[in-house]
Amino acid sequence: MAQNLITSERWVYLADTVMGGVSEGSASIIDTPEGQAINLFGKVSTQNNGGFIQVRVNMPTGAATEFKGIKLKVKGNGDEYFVHIRNSSSKLPWHYYSKSFIAKNEWQVIELPFSEFLRSSNFIRKKMKVESIKTIGLVAYGKDYDADVSIISMSFY
Repeated sequence: MAQNLITSERWVYLADTVMGGVSEGSASIIDTPEGQAINLFGKVSTQNNGGFIQVRVNMPTGAATEFKGIKLKVKGNGDEYFVHIRNSSSKLPWHYYSKSFIAKNEWQVIELPFSEFLRSSNFIRKKMKVESIKTIGLVAYGKDYDADVSIISMSFY
């Protein structure tokens, strides 16, 4: 199994404000009874062509080559969230591969097979090249809602 990407890597917060949106949020490392987790929190707004907040991490080239997916230990507010993966096919900000999940109000382990990630655009490869993953993001996206999701571990499986 791969290392826990939550505690071993540097995460960066981004929002739709980079393109004129008005979503507000934050990402921080929090202490839980289970250990440290990264928490994505805020208000997602689709006003002004917006609609996302995210926290993402850069990946070294080839880090996921020998694996078949991403495993998360996650807790949230019962809403839908996404993992977005950008790779060498992702030339523009809206080019990524996406897989959704529901973050229940209790810790749960979720496996997201790479084969189930969908491309965001017909201008990128239909099948994601796992060996060229560049970033992995935890995203609250696509509708007006209050986001509150924490991930205590993220690794490849």
